[in-house]
Amino acid sequence: MRSWIIHRKTWLLALLALMMLSACGFALRGPVSFPFHSIYIGLPDASPLGGELKRQIRANGQTQIAGDAKDAEVILDVLGETREKQILSLNSQGRVREYNLLYRFKFRLRDAEGKEFLEPVSIQLKRSITFNESQVLAKESEEALLYRDMQTDLVQQIMRRLSVVKMDQ
Repeated sequence: MRSWIIHRKTWLLALLALMMLSACGFALRGPVSFPFHSIYIGLPDASPLGGELKRQIRANGQTQIAGDAKDAEVILDVLGETREKQILSLNSQGRVREYNLLYRFKFRLRDAEGKEFLEPVSIQLKRSITFNESQVLAKESEEALLYRDMQTDLVQQIMRRLSVVKMDQ
């Protein structure tokens, strides 16, 4: 009898927590919908960033990736993409102890006639990485992993910005 009461209280608490989460507006992020039907992405197919961005856009199922700029409703022009590694700190012997990894990306969204729907946007991502001379190979792998993580984050930011574009400007 006593365990039944405890079990029931647990269920009531779980139900209350679920109701509070739904009341606050919490919702899982669903598929991204864009205000346009086709897009040309000015990145080569061999580019890891271009491949991931195209894959994410195709995944929503509503927007086509055009193979040619003149066939697309909008064109994503890439104005710059750079990866940089800066020294963040040195140890007492003057050797590098920590690096800052920077990933900068600049783009704009326009139509074939040149009308801009999204003025040039700059996105900068930054990650810190420690460095140890006795673990060079492991640190190179960690650096590559951090750049991949930044690329995934960048694609998500681009997707969010494309989803809020106003096409009736």
